[in-house]
Parts: sequence; structure tokens; C-alpha cells
Amino acid sequence: MKIERFEEIESWKEARALTNNVYTISLQSKFSKDYGLKDQMQRAAVSIMANIAEGFDAGSDKGFINFLNFAYRSASEVQSLFYVALDQKYVPETCFHQNYDQAAKVKRLIGGLIKYLKSSGPKR
Repeated sequence: MKIERFEEIESWKEARALTNNVYTISLQSKFSKDYGLKDQMQRAAVSIMANIAEGFDAGSDKGFINFLNFAYRSASEVQSLFYVALDQKYVPETCFHQNYDQAAKVKRLIGGLIKYLKSSGPKR
């Protein structure tokens, strides 16, 4: 099955869920007043989605892979920022683990897509 729109890409769907979690969590109590952390985490989460979408329309597999690498690194950034949120007691451990694991899932999906694109040869 050929993917026609970026919205069909599993890693984008999971990144969207992660981004919604980040916004919900970062707008609560003390977290919402830590403007630097809140803004950085929101930007990093949005960056995952945006880079997947932008890469999909890059015009080549090589271009797509470059954007997927940016998305992958942004997911790592979200994971790292969740440690800050945990250490500052903005989120409980269960919330930390849930979202850290969601970001890890996004990274696995992006990594799988990169591997597929590299192994299948140029198509576009």
C-alpha cells in the first residue's frame, strides 16, 4: 500500500499523540510557569511531527531520510526534557515513563522507516 499523505505515516500519528500529551502536561500547575522548559518541550515535540511531514514532501528518499533524522533527534530531546520535568517534580514517575516510552516508540517507528527507505532503493 502506497502512502499518499503524511497523515498516514505511523510515526507521524504517534508523534501527534506525544505532542498532545506534551501540551496537556506542560500546561499544568508548576510546569506551566517554567516557560523555558515548557516552550522547549513543546517545540521539540512539534518538531517531530513537522519534520516527518516536511520530509515526506522533500521530493526524494534521501531528502526524506534527512528530515526523519531531525525528527528522531527531536524525539530524543523530548525524552531528555522529560527527565528535567521529572527531576523538578512537574510530572510523576508514571507520567514520565509513559511519555518517555511514547517517544521511544516514535523513535523506533522513525528508525524503521529510515531503514526501509535506505534498503528499498530510490523510488522518487
